[in-house]
Amino acid sequence: MLNNKKIAVVVPAFNEEKQIGFVLNTIPSFVDRIIVVDDCSTDNTISVVKNCIKEDTNARQEIKAFSPPIINSPYNRANTLVYEHREKEFAYFVPFEILNQDPDHEKIILVRHKKNGGVGASIACGYKWCLDHAIDCVAVMAGDGQMDPSELESLVRPVVDEGVDYVKGNRLIHRSAWLLIPKIRFLGNAILSILTKIASGYWRVSDTQCGYTAISLKALQAIRLYRIYRRFGMPNDLLVKLNIAYCTIREVEVKPVYGIGENSKMRIFKVIPSISWLLCICFIKRVWGKYFFRDFHPIFLFYQFAFIMGIFLCPYTLKIAGLVLKNQNVSFETLMAFIFLAISSFQALFFAMWMDIQDNERLYK
Repeated sequence: MLNNKKIAVVVPAFNEEKQIGFVLNTIPSFVDRIIVVDDCSTDNTISVVKNCIKEDTNARQEIKAFSPPIINSPYNRANTLVYEHREKEFAYFVPFEILNQDPDHEKIILVRHKKNGGVGASIACGYKWCLDHAIDCVAVMAGDGQMDPSELESLVRPVVDEGVDYVKGNRLIHRSAWLLIPKIRFLGNAILSILTKIASGYWRVSDTQCGYTAISLKALQAIRLYRIYRRFGMPNDLLVKLNIAYCTIREVEVKPVYGIGENSKMRIFKVIPSISWLLCICFIKRVWGKYFFRDFHPIFLFYQFAFIMGIFLCPYTLKIAGLVLKNQNVSFETLMAFIFLAISSFQALFFAMWMDIQDNERLYK
């Protein structure tokens, strides 16, 4: 515990038999529960975790699934429906089972997916366990050992001490980033971070792909965990969902860790196109969900106007490009229409983004 708050760490694992034992044994003692989610590993990952459970013989504070008192009152109906829906949510997660003999007292909770779901699905499953057990702060540490456990406290402290909803590690601001991070990964991260800024509304976030994070119980309650993207775009998708829920955020500096025996399963050139498309969809959902349905805002109108003007601009752009390639003159009417639409679209987009940045300043702590 820290500041009388229960702390848990979710460890997604897929074929991490070489690293998982080291990760579990180095997690700080203030952590109350470690939820290992095995995503149908084909190696001995589960056996290694089971051995770690057996070796940990210390007595633990009992943590049971949270069950709210049932109060027969019309004023309590809303809360009752929320908890009833939580029970039904299991059907939307990747099927899983808990392999512990005494999960209420054992520190390491071993969860096994019955079919492969992806890293995002594993984290969502771990989040679900923590939400149902009312864990105050939940961190994520990869099972490959790429996250320094000595930095865990710096991530969870803003959550437990200051009430920040979501804390992300930032490797890019560490002075070793350019020297240690592979250049292709640095470039890919930079591209995805720029796109995620626009899609999520968290314009100050600069290392969106860092999975070293901590989230509050309040934030877990604010989003639908089973809708979190199941693959490598999970951090980007989660940021959009948190922004729509008006969750506060902070980034803290963490070290980039490479060359410790990890085996990355992410393929940059395969991931960037799929995550980019995901971010386009997420951007549309955020603009409509946050600035139209939840809180109607002029930002919505400016974004829509920029989009509409952009659509009308496309045929004029193609027409002018075709005439130029054929060395033909462009008519005055066509040129003026092109200039009007281009300026209108750019101005609307500029004002929308500027207002978007200003509106989301309140979410930084």
